[in-house]
Amino acid sequence: MEAAIDRIMQTYDLLANRTSAASAEAREKVTNYLNTLMEAGEKDTHRLTVCGLTYLRQLDGSVDPVKAGYTGL
Repeated sequence: MEAAIDRIMQTYDLLANRTSAASAEAREKVTNYLNTLMEAGEKDTHRLTVCGLTYLRQLDGSVDPVKAGYTGL
């Protein structure tokens, strides 16, 4: 699981500049989320990585077109 978390955080940090405190908070949240997925039976590292990235993007609002700045014009 640690490999998936490291990969998630490396990719997530490339998406935007974040403070070290924000990165540490994101790492803690994604670790808790991946623990939940693993307890539910997910073992595939690649799938955990994708799910973790999706989770963090949902938390920061970057999947929401309005929050991301899309106006439809």
